[in-house]
Amino acid sequence: MFQHFEPVSDISFAGKHLPLLRAEMKKRKIDGFIVPHDDEYQNEYIPAYAERLMWVSGFSGSAGAAIVLSDNAVIFVDGRYTLQVRQQTDEKHFTFEDIVDTPLDQWLAENAPNAARIGYDPMLHTAAGVRKLEAAAKKAGFTLVALDGNPIDDAWKGQPARPLTQAKPHGLELAGKSSAEKRAAIGEAIAKTGADAALITAPPSIAWLLNIRGSDVARTPLPLARVLAWKDGKATLFIAPEKVGNELPEFLGDDVDIRAESDVEATLRKLGAEGKTIAVDPALAPIKYVTELTDSGASVVEMTDPCALPRATKNAAELDGTRAAHIRDGAAVSQFLHWIATNAQDGGVDEIAAAKKLEEFRAATGKLEDLSFDTISGAGENGAVVHYKVSTATSRKLKPGELFLIDSGAQYRDGTTDITRTVAIGAPSDEMRERFTLVLKGHIAIASARFPLGTTGAQLDVLARKALWDCGLDYDHGTGHGVGSFLGVHEGPQRIAKAASAQPLKPGMILSNEPGYYKTGRYGIRIENLIIVTEARAIEGGERAMMAFETITLAPISLDLVVPSMLTDAERGWLNAYHARVRDTLSPAAPQPVAEWLARETRPI
Repeated sequence: MFQHFEPVSDISFAGKHLPLLRAEMKKRKIDGFIVPHDDEYQNEYIPAYAERLMWVSGFSGSAGAAIVLSDNAVIFVDGRYTLQVRQQTDEKHFTFEDIVDTPLDQWLAENAPNAARIGYDPMLHTAAGVRKLEAAAKKAGFTLVALDGNPIDDAWKGQPARPLTQAKPHGLELAGKSSAEKRAAIGEAIAKTGADAALITAPPSIAWLLNIRGSDVARTPLPLARVLAWKDGKATLFIAPEKVGNELPEFLGDDVDIRAESDVEATLRKLGAEGKTIAVDPALAPIKYVTELTDSGASVVEMTDPCALPRATKNAAELDGTRAAHIRDGAAVSQFLHWIATNAQDGGVDEIAAAKKLEEFRAATGKLEDLSFDTISGAGENGAVVHYKVSTATSRKLKPGELFLIDSGAQYRDGTTDITRTVAIGAPSDEMRERFTLVLKGHIAIASARFPLGTTGAQLDVLARKALWDCGLDYDHGTGHGVGSFLGVHEGPQRIAKAASAQPLKPGMILSNEPGYYKTGRYGIRIENLIIVTEARAIEGGERAMMAFETITLAPISLDLVVPSMLTDAERGWLNAYHARVRDTLSPAAPQPVAEWLARETRPI
């Protein structure tokens, strides 16, 4: 099993670990310390050694931060984790803030003691992030102190070792473009800025650029490394020697120089001494690297990671791969949903057993490389915790009369999947069916949308929420995130969310479509498919280039939870057509009991 279910933290962490951190703070003569969730690579899912926020607070979510002062501490999370953080973090030691409503810099500007020394680890904070903190320091009168090393690393006894798994080639048949072709295009973009090279610090971009993958990070096939991409199309890869197997140098070729990752800072100083101009992404590059460059005499130009947009805009081979992965995955998920319908209706199955069974079906494909995130297997009230992490301490039975929400995904060599289904255990209530149908209406609105070239996800987000808003309801997470090609299940710059976004949706981008509704203490509802941005079919009289979405996830949406009278003719048409695709695609290869069940679950309404 890829997923384990033992608790990774508990509510005692804050009481046990805050005194240890404060002792280290005292040694460094600082009055406060900022603890981001981020690791040195700005990953969302991070290696065990980098779970510093969890160590100090007990909170195990994938996004958040804390500020620890000498006499109090505060933890910041977004709407996905409002319930979880209060379950995992002791309120006797931490207060709670919404990181969207009250960002760290704003809190510090309003609450940091005057003349206080607030420390931070410059490897964990970006140049853009530090600018905001410096502005807060100027406003509030405290001093921001870049530390040499991290006090948590000194306080954390038994901190796990850093991962040293080997990087592996990602073949051309999957990548669709050679690394040389990609590096040439990126080099041209770098040259246009006047830079000699760009410092690429994001592992997903490095994996994409060099056509390599790794397993340094659970659930995401990343090699942790750094790259200098040169304007002439060559590259310098900084990676731990232990990660370089015999096949990697030959695969990368003579135009990629391989050096130890420990050489990064010395190389940056050398570039500065040579008067080079280096492009960095201020939203991704550690401020420590930027400081090394500027202090040594380099000219630094700011440039959005030049790999991010081409990485997000998948080529034909990547799209063909992800379609194949979704057919394979849809077959496994449908077998699981059949199992739930036939084996889990009497209250004898718990959340862990369900998550294990789904992983078994995926593993049976023979193609499963990893999960794309830990399965969110939430029954009843646990389904209302948006990013719920089931463990032996929290697992509930799937009880009749409740809803069961399962959000899961897989990593296959040819694609990354992410799907959420909500099903009733026993008979659902009228309220459950009504609210499920409202969520479904929003899901269909996104799936069937046509929109002009240049439209951003923020401009579409209201389509997913309108039916809920009409009833005084909403959900506190984005409607859609970007998805990688055998990379991160969450990637940018594309997204569908309330927050403003400057990135237009472009053909080839993969996003999720996942509106939801959550009733605290009762149940959660989410319907999620992945979609590809495509060029829309032309219509008579149309005057502008239009985009549309192709839904690639294939698994039944529970008709037991749908109120047909709440759907328009067009919405019913979409649902019936989608279910016909599911049935026609998956039934031929399905075991007979599953095929018969699929026929019922995808019947026209």
